[in-house]
Amino acid sequence: MSLEFFSLETIQELAREYGYWTVFVGIALENTGVPLPGETITLVGGFLAGSGELNYWWVLTSAICGAVLGDNFGYWIGKVGGWPLLVRVGRLFRIPEIQLLEVKAQFLKNAPRAVFFGRFIALLRIFAGPMAGIAQMPYPQFLACNFGGATVWAATMVTLSFFLGRIVPLHELIHSVARFSVVALAIAAFSIALPMWLESRSKKLAVPEEPAADASESLPL
Repeated sequence: MSLEFFSLETIQELAREYGYWTVFVGIALENTGVPLPGETITLVGGFLAGSGELNYWWVLTSAICGAVLGDNFGYWIGKVGGWPLLVRVGRLFRIPEIQLLEVKAQFLKNAPRAVFFGRFIALLRIFAGPMAGIAQMPYPQFLACNFGGATVWAATMVTLSFFLGRIVPLHELIHSVARFSVVALAIAAFSIALPMWLESRSKKLAVPEEPAADASESLPL
């Protein structure tokens, strides 16, 4: 698909023509793992609600339901067949399986926060559901974090564009939110990579070096 398909003008046209279905389906597909601009779709929905073309509460409900349903699909896809696929991709890029296991364990440790707050972070919003399934996050815990995160995220995005869309151009609002998501991604990546690096470094320092053989013992009598 070309980038023109995902242009702001096209998304606005789809939202005006299909209304709440555009919001619901777009966000559901993105949270399943399909790289669609769900954040932009949600902001457009809130903007159209602010201009009176759509109803605020129906846009919000569509966003929440789409996010919850999409993440559930992503979770089960990841749980059923995500790990073998990840291992094959890792082999393609020469990433050892033990390193993938470390990433899996690290994600599981932070899974509740990743699922709840991941919607505010670029890329993680797409992969949080499948990664939770791959990491075997308990489903009841996932469901609670998923619903809570979807509600907070959708309410924030829809309300933000509902009010600010009246005084700030929509494209500027979308760019500002996108920049925040990228910054959040950088912070999240650093917070995950740093502990892993420190742990790896401490393990290397903990391994005692082999004592050098005494030169006098190696001399023949």
